[in-house]
Amino acid sequence: MSKHAIDFKEQQKETDQLGEAAKEEAGKLQKAISGSDKKTLEKNQINFVKNPMAKRLEPSLNWKVTVDYKDRKSSVKDSQEEKRGAKTESRRSSVPAGRAQLLRKSVERIEEIVSDSSSESEEDEETPDHRQEANADLPSEYWQIQKLVKYLKGGNQTATVIALCSMRDFNLAQETCHKSYANKEAIRKAGGIPLLARLLKTSHENMLIPVVGTLQECASEESYRAAIKAERIIENLVKNLSSENEQLQEHCAMAIYQCAEDEETRDLVRLHGGLKPLASLLNNTDNKERLAAVTGAVWKCSISKENVTKFREYKAIETLVGLLTDQPEEVLVNVVGALGECCQEYKNRVIVRRCGGIQPLVNLLVGINQALLVNVTKAVGACAVDPESMAIIDRLDGVRLLWSLLKNPHPDVKASAAWALCPCIENAKDAGEMVRSFVGGLELVVNLLKSDNKEVLASVCAAITNIAKDKENLAVITDHGVVPLLSKLANTNNDQLRRHLAEAISRCCMWGRNRVAFGENKAVAPLVRYLKSNDTNVHRATAQALYQLSEDADNCIIMHENGAVKLLLAMVGSPDQELQEAAAGCISNIRRLALATEKARYT
Repeated sequence: MSKHAIDFKEQQKETDQLGEAAKEEAGKLQKAISGSDKKTLEKNQINFVKNPMAKRLEPSLNWKVTVDYKDRKSSVKDSQEEKRGAKTESRRSSVPAGRAQLLRKSVERIEEIVSDSSSESEEDEETPDHRQEANADLPSEYWQIQKLVKYLKGGNQTATVIALCSMRDFNLAQETCHKSYANKEAIRKAGGIPLLARLLKTSHENMLIPVVGTLQECASEESYRAAIKAERIIENLVKNLSSENEQLQEHCAMAIYQCAEDEETRDLVRLHGGLKPLASLLNNTDNKERLAAVTGAVWKCSISKENVTKFREYKAIETLVGLLTDQPEEVLVNVVGALGECCQEYKNRVIVRRCGGIQPLVNLLVGINQALLVNVTKAVGACAVDPESMAIIDRLDGVRLLWSLLKNPHPDVKASAAWALCPCIENAKDAGEMVRSFVGGLELVVNLLKSDNKEVLASVCAAITNIAKDKENLAVITDHGVVPLLSKLANTNNDQLRRHLAEAISRCCMWGRNRVAFGENKAVAPLVRYLKSNDTNVHRATAQALYQLSEDADNCIIMHENGAVKLLLAMVGSPDQELQEAAAGCISNIRRLALATEKARYT
């Protein structure tokens, strides 16, 4: 027993010594990490993939990591992971285990290429990433993609392609994976766009998908769109719309959607034959992600009238009407946006009505999606220009629904609804009675003149212009204080607001003593300054308003003092007949007052 006891004590002593040695080693490692060797360790590590089911792979740039170091690193990492708790656990990588293996192979391949001829400076490599320390709550995907972006600056084509392919293994739809503006700028400044343009010419779809996917993400920036146009990338995007690969079609359509904000790009899509495949892809509704991208491209391309003509030839408008039901909201937003552009033309309004498109459009007015509401109000307003379509809208209670959207908290929805109400009021059979039937509707419109949003103000002024055509409604809005509210807006430099405000003032002058009230509220002198605008529409509306205001003698004096006569004389020779007549009429009233004053002085 004594011998066994001695053996046990010796074993215990040995175990304690090993434990002390392990603690000492851990202490040394922590000191090395936090001390002068920290930069060297950071330099030789790439935290590339973080698998929730296994240890994080951290390959060295030179592939000289020893087994002993890995063991130590694992023990330190394990202790850190325990401290992070459940919150960090929930933020771990969403990259599946199978993809993690592919990513590891990709990294190995990139490392082999980059380690031979690295172009990054020592200073750049050794700079600690303080942002990662400050944003420890961000998931690992964010930092992994940040690392990948660095390879795009290397200039090595093979490494760049592998890095792009690796990026596609991340869930790029996830917000935290979106590679940021700073990253996109870095790629552009490093010359990434010409490289991507060259890669687009390949016939290998596996390479095209990540290349086009990168372009699609980056095309949200205006600088990228200009570069894409300069590198003649649109031609290749159009070409790949005819691919058999649905994912490639989706990325190409989405890239066109991003770039087609530009008029020249829209023309290029048409010139390279891109409108026909887009119209054809509208018929394939199984893949909703691709359908959303295609309808988005159709919408933006429809901003150009020449493209709308082509879409009509390809029967795309009928197809769009068929997509107004049983589709996700991201598809509906684009479909309705496209129809709103197409319905600016009479022929297309007829097609929409004959295909039964008015009913589903009106049904969408009860939604809550702001982007959808903005587009659907525009589409309904465009249809309302056609009296036959307006009759259907009225019968379906569409005007009341539009009026109710004036209460929407989002200013873009309010403005779009007010613009849509203008043709509705103008083309309704009994517009005055229809407007009065909305309890509290007129007061609501007048109160919107207190808004701070210029678009809302311009659209409401346009609506008031149409409302004021009915004498009873003009009397009601006068009682609600429309004159002082319109006068308060007179000091503006926004030409759109100037035009519609002048038109509203002109209409409102035709009731009671509103002409005098506008003068008393100091609206006349600012209106004279509108005549110095470069917009002919502003000139016409202002001349008409001044003509109405000049029926009051005091207003004529204010106009004369502010130099209105000289400005109006130049407009009497305008090719615009309405502007001619209004300018001449205003000058006539001012001159008549001057003669009357002269006559009174000598009698």
